Amino acid sequence: MDLKQIQDLVKMVNKSNISELTIEEKDIKITIKQKEDKYVTAAPVQQVQALPAVAAAPVAAAPAPAAAKAEAPAASNLITIKSPMIGTFYRRPSPDKPNLVDEGDEVKSGKVVCIIEAMKLFNEIESEISGKIVKVLVEDSTPVEFDQPLFLVEPA
Repeated sequence: MDLKQIQDLVKMVNKSNISELTIEEKDIKITIKQKEDKYVTAAPVQQVQALPAVAAAPVAAAPAPAAAKAEAPAASNLITIKSPMIGTFYRRPSPDKPNLVDEGDEVKSGKVVCIIEAMKLFNEIESEISGKIVKVLVEDSTPVEFDQPLFLVEPA
């Protein structure tokens, strides 16, 4: 593991809600820990829920005025599933498997909705809420940033 990879790991841990990360390779063991105050200041769910209404408003404005009025209240309750890390977004567990979720699918809290590869580690990202996937916001096999919106979910 070179210095650049270690720096990338430190950045990833700093930008995520991971409190500790340990990696062992051959005869090297690296442990990266968050400061206590950094971990405690993770964004509460209420802040996460406030963003979708702003992000979804332009989508609701695209249909005819009558349809926009009907969709506007529904758009205000959408919740965004965001990326907890920097990496590459995958909708399928492997190239020969179907997508983990598609638009219109019902998800339950704890269901894996995508995979994010970071530093050759494949991290399963689980839904924190139950509801229906309204919109997939990221293309398969594309890079994502920390806190980037991935899915819009209508809570059940």
